[in-house]
Amino acid sequence: MSMITRRASLAGMAGMAGLAAMSAASRAAAPVAPAPQPTDIPPEGIASRRIRHLSYSDVAGRADTVQIMLNRGHMYVGHMFGDGVSVLDARDPRNLKPLHYFVTAPNTRTHHLQVAEDMMLLANGANIVRMQSYDSLRGYFENTLADSLTNRQPFRAGLGIYDIKTDPAHPKEIAFLEMPGIGINRLWWVGGRYAYVSAHFDGFTDHILCIVDLQNITKPEIVSKWWLPGMNRAGGEANKTPQGKRWALHHMITAGNRGYAAWRDGGFTIHDISDAHNPKLLSHINWSPPFPGGTHTPLPLPGRKLAIVADESNADYCAKGLFYPWVIDVRADDNPVPIATLPTPTDRSDYCRIGNFGPHNLHENRPGSFQSEEMIFATYHDAGVRVFDIKDQFAPKEIASWVPPPPKKMYDPRPNVAKCAMTCDCYVTPAGLMYVSDWNGGIHAMQFEG
Repeated sequence: MSMITRRASLAGMAGMAGLAAMSAASRAAAPVAPAPQPTDIPPEGIASRRIRHLSYSDVAGRADTVQIMLNRGHMYVGHMFGDGVSVLDARDPRNLKPLHYFVTAPNTRTHHLQVAEDMMLLANGANIVRMQSYDSLRGYFENTLADSLTNRQPFRAGLGIYDIKTDPAHPKEIAFLEMPGIGINRLWWVGGRYAYVSAHFDGFTDHILCIVDLQNITKPEIVSKWWLPGMNRAGGEANKTPQGKRWALHHMITAGNRGYAAWRDGGFTIHDISDAHNPKLLSHINWSPPFPGGTHTPLPLPGRKLAIVADESNADYCAKGLFYPWVIDVRADDNPVPIATLPTPTDRSDYCRIGNFGPHNLHENRPGSFQSEEMIFATYHDAGVRVFDIKDQFAPKEIASWVPPPPKKMYDPRPNVAKCAMTCDCYVTPAGLMYVSDWNGGIHAMQFEG
């Protein structure tokens, strides 16, 4: 059988878009007028069959929650707008108990973290929302990061490493790797020698890949960097980012000796990472344009030679149309092929009018968590959490959902953002416990009964 070319792939994608356009959801995807927040959603949200709500926490009044990690009965949570990290006792999912909150440095956002081997790796970087002048959601997503900080304040940039074994409720920093620049966005580390970090360094336009050697955990070392052509401003490269777009590494997820990376409006790359000192590009594909971009989470399913790649919706009221999680055939590393999209929620007709409607994160199949190559958990901003059956990768179907309540308080300080739920992360345990964050609405604990 002949290999599908990238041109044929793009043509196929256009065909899928045409099919999607015939759905009711896509017909409603043009920009719409804002609507009042719904009053028919109770505080525990609306759970479909197969999901049971257990509890809620506002994390001691710090409900701007982002990434969630679990270790030894403790939950570690990063925050979106306030500086710092919260630690909760999660031994009883029906009664999450905030135990501790700490800040690494003033004006320093630590919203993303990784936990493995009784250690925590913590992203440190500028509190960007506080230091930029954009008044809406789109400002952050449509401008180069290096040119966005118009109100700089002192902050810390780099990778913090913490002992969470000695006293799980009170992480102790044992090392810090400084990264001169605006700081880290996100990282991937599930234990072992290397961490894969998305960071901005002085002289670059935005976040790039750097690989950190943790062989000596108290003396971490950057061993390589990789970026899209045009991002090294200090090196004389001409910026190739189109106007109104943002090329930046959101993060990389690895599987064996392959790295899968999401570059926001810059597309999706596959790398050979067998030599951490010299990561090699195997392929690069970008569906933006014609699709709006925002490529965010690149989840490999190595047993099936697939990847689920979620594009983050980054405009309120469907102003850019719909965003999708893509199903990518990665059997040929040098020729990834989009073959389907996960279906867009259609259970309500007002998602676009409520605010930000579309994908954000995927549960990432970390060791020690729920792992499946046939079931995908995705967060969908104001549409909550969606669970998809992808046994047939060409015809994924939604099998469960949870719709979040409107926020009681807005933590996002930008004046011109939709005042809606922003379901952000979903961590699923092997027993099916779902911990779901919202950067305006705290953490909900639920039981998936699939």
